[in-house]
Amino acid sequence: MKFDDIKKLHQKKFREEFGCFLIEGEHLVQELERAARQDSRLRTAEIYLTHEYGHVKSALPTHVINARHMAQISETREPQGIAAVVPLLRPVAPRPGERAVYLHEIQDPGNFGTILRTLAWFGNFRCLTSADSVDLHNGKVVRASMGAVFHVPVELDVPADSLPGRFARIACLDLQGKSVASPEFRDFDCYVFGNEARGLPREQMRTLSAQPFTIAGTGAIESLNVAATVNICLYELNRP
Repeated sequence: MKFDDIKKLHQKKFREEFGCFLIEGEHLVQELERAARQDSRLRTAEIYLTHEYGHVKSALPTHVINARHMAQISETREPQGIAAVVPLLRPVAPRPGERAVYLHEIQDPGNFGTILRTLAWFGNFRCLTSADSVDLHNGKVVRASMGAVFHVPVELDVPADSLPGRFARIACLDLQGKSVASPEFRDFDCYVFGNEARGLPREQMRTLSAQPFTIAGTGAIESLNVAATVNICLYELNRP
């Protein structure tokens, strides 16, 4: 890939045009290398590093560049000195016993990245996002995921009305409903979470026949952060 084109990967339209996205930082590059050992499609990724990282040995193609060039391609104010250009991949097919988390119009990249990190921690989940959600390969999403972007299959722009055709039982998080601590909460194939500000469209949830569940609280504030909500729900689903 041409060096001048790497800078363009900060924008979604060029990520889609070139079929690549940019990651930055030693931890993300290490996660990329781990994932590439399992997924051969990632072995076309290319690492860029400054002389300070000259000790790094990788099975992936590696290029040494100067600090000025690193600053030019970096999206962060203080580049670590190591980055990589990674191919965009289609998500793998659903695995046996896998469940899904559907995110409706999630907007905050930090929330999205944190949710992916939680899904990767518990494992055997895939993530579906609706149209008008923040882009999976947005730099802030990728950094917040701490490498989970390589370990969680993510399907983008999935229409909500397609869910009943794929999942026999759908649950959603709502301010009203049974407690997520109830045994019934574990019996679903897909769990739907709403936009940070607007939540879920109630009429659409009725159309999906989604069973509402809630996280008990004091009511002192209006709602929980969506990433915190997903964290609590996944813990409940995996609690002994």
